[in-house]
Amino acid sequence: MKHILSGIFAAALALSASAAQAQDKPPLKIGGILDMSSLYADITGPGSETAAKMAVEDFGGEVLGRKIQVLAADHQNKADLSANIARDMLDNQGVEMIYDVAASATALAAGEIAKARNKIIMFNGPGSIRLTNEACGPYTVHYVFDTYGQANVTGLAAVKSGLDTWFFLTADYAFGQDLEKDTSAVVTKTGGKVLGAVRHPLNTSDFSSFLLQAQASKAKVIGLANAGGDTVNAIKQAAEFGITKGGQKVSPLLAFVSDIDSIGLETAQGLLLAEAFYWDLNDDTRAWSKRFMERMKRMPTSAQAGVYSSVMHYLKAVKAAGTTDSAAVMKVMKETPINDFFAKNGKIREDGRMVHDMYLFEVKKPSESKGRWDDYKLLATVPGSEAFQSLEQSRCPLVKK
Repeated sequence: MKHILSGIFAAALALSASAAQAQDKPPLKIGGILDMSSLYADITGPGSETAAKMAVEDFGGEVLGRKIQVLAADHQNKADLSANIARDMLDNQGVEMIYDVAASATALAAGEIAKARNKIIMFNGPGSIRLTNEACGPYTVHYVFDTYGQANVTGLAAVKSGLDTWFFLTADYAFGQDLEKDTSAVVTKTGGKVLGAVRHPLNTSDFSSFLLQAQASKAKVIGLANAGGDTVNAIKQAAEFGITKGGQKVSPLLAFVSDIDSIGLETAQGLLLAEAFYWDLNDDTRAWSKRFMERMKRMPTSAQAGVYSSVMHYLKAVKAAGTTDSAAVMKVMKETPINDFFAKNGKIREDGRMVHDMYLFEVKKPSESKGRWDDYKLLATVPGSEAFQSLEQSRCPLVKK
């Protein structure tokens, strides 16, 4: 009897010791570098932080005996601030993975810091193709969209439908420049012509002088190589100037459901746009988006849905690898297909591009919409292999040719 009791006591001690050990282990921290307060706040911002937290909760809240903690910081659309936040997260706060990063110049800056420290960084909000070309790294993942995919899906469809002369309104930084360049290449390759372009500063309130130049060009399409608040303002002001009524079509080369909600269907109807995700695509997208809506009181953007998917993919890889070591985790992430509400048979390539289907949508007329957020008609599903840049075209030094 004495032996049995001492055995039970020893087992109880071992259990409490392992529980205490698990509590002693430092938390696994993942950090979001987001636009919380400026022109991309609706696209990423608090919604991206919420999506990351939802993924952590659905995963179970801990991995390898460590509690998972989600951090978030506001980069205010400043590249130097983004780099400083990334440095502080990785050097001082013990962050193991950075998610989102919300804009291209800020992403390129944070990406260099993560690369120098061999840490995983997963981009959901930024679009610049440079992230998987010259700026690629062994632990860099570009998850949701990029300028090449947006240009390919929207530009190709527009030129094929006869919209073959273009003028660009371009946000004057890495993302806008890449989007203009990539769309111009698609337009000319498909037999169209680029009649001109004008650059505008980031976060512009008055587009009148830029729109007048676009109008004077007589181009069939005014391509908006910008995003967020800039896209919203440009579309609203184009309508006020009667540009769309005059027969020119405005094409936002990157727009999100949050932008269309801000503009309203009366003004946005008929716009063609490419997206990586839409809440109303199928039962899975609707179910997850309903949960997000309950928390955020708005539907998720593709960037926010991508945050959930990428964080979940990362945590599953950490569990499977049995470690947070970047090389071991990335190996699992690249070997494992992504199958969830965001992507079917998604795959992370050697250049860090997560390849998945893209969608071409047309914005509904007010009479076609059943209510708020019912904004898109699906025109085409473009397979990832056709939407994104091929490995043969890649300028990523990691790609073996």
